[in-house]
Amino acid sequence: MFSRDFAATLVIDFFVAFGVVLGGALIGGIGAFIIGKPPLTTIQELASSLKIWALVAAIGGTFDAITSLERGLFAGTHIDVYKTIFMILSALSGANAGALIIQWITQEQMYP
Repeated sequence: MFSRDFAATLVIDFFVAFGVVLGGALIGGIGAFIIGKPPLTTIQELASSLKIWALVAAIGGTFDAITSLERGLFAGTHIDVYKTIFMILSALSGANAGALIIQWITQEQMYP
């Protein structure tokens, strides 16, 4: 059903989203430290707000995913719908894993 290239795409999507959340939050924490804001709180806030942007970065922009979904739904190529859903789920998993690592580092609750 899915090729080896598609499996590689899912792995890359996961780690791109993971890296955007983890890297963005940690580097943002350095900036917060420089300007005198509490770094751990800032890191936690950045991790939760970067999750949606990590998803967009991982799937390569929202218009490609929407076009693929439209083609799958209206043109009858359902495999495109499944591939797009798996790509989004892979990116969401990576972003959530990055936010979970940040939560472990900062020891703060993500959703109070």
